[in-house]
Amino acid sequence: MAVTHLPSSALAPQAAVLLRAALTRMRHVVGLPVLFGGAVSAPGGAVRLTELTGVRTDVLRGLAIHTGSGLGGRVLVTARPGSVEDYVTDSRISHEYDRPVAAEGLRAIAAVPVVVGETVYGLLYGGVREPLPLGTRVLDGMHQIAARLGVELAVRAEVERRVAALETAAITGAARERPAGPEWEQLREAHAELRSIAQEVADPVLRERLQGVCDRLTAPNGGAVPANPLSPRELDVLSLVAVGCGNAEVGRRLDLKPETVKSYLRSAMRKLGTHTRMESVVSARRAGYLP
Repeated sequence: MAVTHLPSSALAPQAAVLLRAALTRMRHVVGLPVLFGGAVSAPGGAVRLTELTGVRTDVLRGLAIHTGSGLGGRVLVTARPGSVEDYVTDSRISHEYDRPVAAEGLRAIAAVPVVVGETVYGLLYGGVREPLPLGTRVLDGMHQIAARLGVELAVRAEVERRVAALETAAITGAARERPAGPEWEQLREAHAELRSIAQEVADPVLRERLQGVCDRLTAPNGGAVPANPLSPRELDVLSLVAVGCGNAEVGRRLDLKPETVKSYLRSAMRKLGTHTRMESVVSARRAGYLP
């Protein structure tokens, strides 16, 4: 299992929000009073602790956990959950972090890896201020939360990757006169895909980025997008119809029933004063609502 970092542009600042949410879930699920965690901050593999809750001091904040050092370092190497009943006296781990752990008053600690794809992205910890076995229930609960966080981070990274690629296509297309043939069709595909992706994300900052890219794809020569009578959902449907999708495919990509797709199409036709699907697409392109 490799220990690497994901590009900061792909996840920050959303990763911090997801980490905090994971710690909140851990408090409810496992009930440990002290929770903290962080992400791999550099290609060298150190995890820097940035998110803490229930602490009495600030000694753990910013602490770098290196591969092989302490409980967390062991978890980084094995990519498996681990725990100790009494951190400072446990003989199975090295003791580089005894001073900050003792300063916080922690005794029993559990740590689980956050795995994204095939790499360890970070660590989640939970602890108590008395020596005791934390048990399988605690480790299993923490591991499930870490696994969910790994999936959330992977999804976010993939969405960001696709958005970045489409942003490049949008900028390239908007910087020059409208291309012809296959090149322009690729930009139309990009526009349709962007609108589909926008329906999958709840993050308002990311949604605004997506909308900005769509605007650059539809604006003639990089100018302002004209006032559009179509609703966002009608435009979503029409953008997919414009690249050859049938009603069933449009419904699948937008999570809509076929009858709902037809309803949006009828509404779009009424607003555009058109009578067929392709006439609506042509009209929307001429008006600048579609690329």
